[in-house]
Amino acid sequence: MIAAGTARAGDFSIESAELAGGAFDRAQVSDSFGCHGRNISPSIRWSGVPEGTQSYLLTMFDADAPTGSGFWHWVVADIPALAHGLAPGSGNDVAGLPAGAVPMKNDTGHAGYLGPCPPQGDTHRYVITLTALKVAKLPVERDATPAVVGYTAHYQALAKATMTVRLSR
Repeated sequence: MIAAGTARAGDFSIESAELAGGAFDRAQVSDSFGCHGRNISPSIRWSGVPEGTQSYLLTMFDADAPTGSGFWHWVVADIPALAHGLAPGSGNDVAGLPAGAVPMKNDTGHAGYLGPCPPQGDTHRYVITLTALKVAKLPVERDATPAVVGYTAHYQALAKATMTVRLSR
């Protein structure tokens, strides 16, 4: 298992204590799809926020999922501009999110975090992206698909900070 613990976009950067050691901890791995992790979302911290940021969008995307279009594991919209991070487990419990943040659907159709679980014998890239937005609220319905959320955010983006974490099984 390999991970990147910090990523930058200019001065805008994200990091995760749980991912800094070079691998997903078992706590972050899914507890479904044949995996036996604990499915707890990692902490994410950020700094170097672009001027004019009104909110953030956080996503975690499996670029190698055998779907033809990848797989969205985690989407959180409308994270307030004053926030500087998400605590471990905040993707599993709305009470752990900053006030106003909205957990959106992942590709299973459920709101919240779904940990990684590549097929046996595969290594997958999980791209964690924090997008600084120029709007306080994304103009999307709460049941919007991850693709619609991402498409809408693209037109409101000021900057992105991305980290890619690989997991083998």
